[in-house]
Amino acid sequence: MKIRPVAQLILALGIGGVTVVGLCAQSWPMFRGNPQQTGVYQGELPIRLEPLWTLRIEEGVESTAALVAGSGYVGGLSGFFYAFDLEDGAVRWTFKATDEIRSSPLVRDGKVFFGDEMGSFFALRVSDGKQLWTFQAGAGITSPANFFGDSVLFGSYDNFLYCLSGETGQLRWKQETGGYIHGSPVIVDDTVVVTGCDGFLHLIRISDGGEVERIDLESYIGSSPAYSQKSLYVGTFENQVLAFNLKEKEVEWVYEHSQRHFPFYSSPAVTSDLVVIGGRDKMVHGIDRSTGEARWTFLTRSRVDSSPVVVGETVLIADSRGVLFRLSLETGKVLWQFDTAGGIHASPAISEGRLVIGTLDGDLYCLGGVNEQ
Repeated sequence: MKIRPVAQLILALGIGGVTVVGLCAQSWPMFRGNPQQTGVYQGELPIRLEPLWTLRIEEGVESTAALVAGSGYVGGLSGFFYAFDLEDGAVRWTFKATDEIRSSPLVRDGKVFFGDEMGSFFALRVSDGKQLWTFQAGAGITSPANFFGDSVLFGSYDNFLYCLSGETGQLRWKQETGGYIHGSPVIVDDTVVVTGCDGFLHLIRISDGGEVERIDLESYIGSSPAYSQKSLYVGTFENQVLAFNLKEKEVEWVYEHSQRHFPFYSSPAVTSDLVVIGGRDKMVHGIDRSTGEARWTFLTRSRVDSSPVVVGETVLIADSRGVLFRLSLETGKVLWQFDTAGGIHASPAISEGRLVIGTLDGDLYCLGGVNEQ
């Protein structure tokens, strides 16, 4: 757990007169930032970023960090869960789970929630890491947790979606699906929407766990869907991105690249007019929400399983060889990039003008404005 200074090459390209004024403190309490999983950060982030500190995480990181009120939380493949200071990376406390931690944490009501590969789901007190309760699922948990009121919801590789009391960990209900649930459930009004390896879209009442509807998408899905303005957006292992209108219960459009046909493991970021998603085709795709046609694509040198985060008129995303890119939301052109020199499966987390992301090599990076220190 050594805090190390960082000297890495930063390449700043084509900033083109973009001006950032002030920094808006904004939390990132969960995977994709909010219960609708849109992947949009409402605060600001300086265009040019420099590494401010790194924290060594033994055996690497696949989990995306949660950042709340000056503190960060992330799980490691060693089975240790870390709470750290966002200012300097100092470790505040650690907790040993029962197995590798791949799920991304949820911070809510003074607690942090996450699961591990043994199927244990934990609630810890954020102030000191004390275990408040644990719940045992039937198989590993990679699914990031979501919430509705005082309920916490997550999926498992035992094919079940679980709803627990956030206060006590008591099981409120569980609903079986036909396959593994890898991604996060999405909250839409009083309904939870979940996709998974059975190829179906499940709409489930949060009040009692009753299945409202089951819709065949005919696609294996390993990513988390995003919801915005009556429509759900999700990438599939059939090399497609789907837009599904939940009100009309119909597919609005299907996007597939004309030449490069590879699965989508990345979860989409959704703005008012654009869907941005990474692919195993080594590309980032900017798709028009109204037409389902590509506005732009950006070619990386390796597959993109990391999920994008939109900040203002830019998008941040990493490829699997460990390069973090900042692209123009309008054109997909590179504005800035940073090479971590370690593979990345995790996604950016942003709060208080800082970006945190972990690598498979075991470095947790915090990047911030060049004039911050």
